[in-house]
Amino acid sequence: MTDLELAYASCRRIHRRHDPTYYWAARRLPSEVQPAVHALYAFVRSTDEVVDGPRRHSDPALRRADLDRWEAELERGVLTGGSENPVVAALAHAGLRHDLPLQELRVYMSSMRTDCGRVRIQTWKDLDGYMQGSAASVGRVMAPLLGAAPERREEFATLGLAFQLTNFIRDVREDWELDRLYLPAEDMERFGVSEADIADGRATPQFKALLAFEVVRARSLFADGGDKAIASVAPAVRPAMALARAVYLRILDRIEGVGFDVLGARTKLWPWEMGAAVARTRLNRSGPQRP
Repeated sequence: MTDLELAYASCRRIHRRHDPTYYWAARRLPSEVQPAVHALYAFVRSTDEVVDGPRRHSDPALRRADLDRWEAELERGVLTGGSENPVVAALAHAGLRHDLPLQELRVYMSSMRTDCGRVRIQTWKDLDGYMQGSAASVGRVMAPLLGAAPERREEFATLGLAFQLTNFIRDVREDWELDRLYLPAEDMERFGVSEADIADGRATPQFKALLAFEVVRARSLFADGGDKAIASVAPAVRPAMALARAVYLRILDRIEGVGFDVLGARTKLWPWEMGAAVARTRLNRSGPQRP
C-alpha cells in the first residue's frame, strides 16, 4: 500500500473503532466518497481526543495549545498537500480531490476550544453559535462531498445542528460530569430547573418538561434540514443519510420512552433498535423526492 492508502486505512480504523453506527452508515455511501468521510471523521475524532481523551492535559490552557498545534498541522497539510500525520494527510488529500471547504474547520476548532474549560450556555442564540462550529461546520464540509449544490449547504448545516442537539439532550449527565452544561440557562429558568437538580441527578417534573421542550426543538431541526438535505443529493447517497437520521430520531424516541429521564441512565439504542432503523430506511430506499 502507498503512504496515502495507509493514511486512509488508518482513518477508516479510527472511524470503525470509535463510532460503528456512523461507520456503517458511511459504508452505504458510494465507494468513491467513503475514504473522505472516514478522513473527516478521523480529524474530528482526533480533535475530540485532545479535548476529552484519556491522555489530555489537565490544564485547559495546555489543551488549547494542543488544539492550536493540531489546527496548524491541518493548515500546513492543506497548503502543502501532505503531512506526516496520517489523518491530516488523508483529509488534505480528500479536500483537494473533492474541493471541500475545509476552512469551515476553523469555526469547528473554535468551539472545541470552548470545551477545554467549564461550559455554561446562557441562551439558545449562544448554543446555536456554539453548534455552528461544533456541528454545522462539519455539515457544510460534508455537503459538497455528498454532491449537494452550494445553495443547499445550509440544510446540511441544519441537519448537523439536529444531530448535535440530540447528543446534548441525551448526554446531560455525562456532560455535567465534565463540568459542561449545554442546556441554555434561559430555558432552565423558564421551566424552573436548577443546576442543583442536575448535580443531584433529579429528573424532576420541571426537568422532564425542559427536556421535552428541547426534544421538540431537535425534531424541528430534523424536519427543517433533514428532508431537504437528503433530497438534494444523488439517489445513491440518500440511504446512508436516511439511516443516520433514522438512528438519531430513534434516540429521541427512546428519550421520550423513558419519560425524559436522561439523568437516571444513558439513553442508548439496543441492537434490535438499530436493525429497525436500518429496516425503516430500506422501506423507503428511494428517499424523498427532489423538490
